[in-house]
Amino acid sequence: MALKVAAEQRGEWIVLRVVGELDMATSPTVRQHVHEAVADGRRRVVLDLSEVLFCDSSGVGVLVAARRLLRSCAGELRLILPARGAEDGSHVNRVLAALGVRRLFDCYPDLASAAGGASTALSA
Repeated sequence: MALKVAAEQRGEWIVLRVVGELDMATSPTVRQHVHEAVADGRRRVVLDLSEVLFCDSSGVGVLVAARRLLRSCAGELRLILPARGAEDGSHVNRVLAALGVRRLFDCYPDLASAAGGASTALSA
């Protein structure tokens, strides 16, 4: 499955909606979009991962690198990972939790809470 990334502005946030599989072949595309956003002066980035069907270690690496990049320029990264329960929750959420890195990210259930004024993220 091909990966698609669409960007939209939501107030002070740039939202990158990622659809498809985030793996070794496709993760450079997400990395490039994040780098372009930062190069354009964006410091508040939301990665909407609600339609990511699969994520491997290279995808996780891109997420960790994006967090590090934004922190280095006093920016902020938020992830959208819908909480649907332990059994059928977001694949990315399960992968991040299994690897023990979920706690590194501010995660939100939807775009309204991630790009809105909400500062309350989902708990790890």
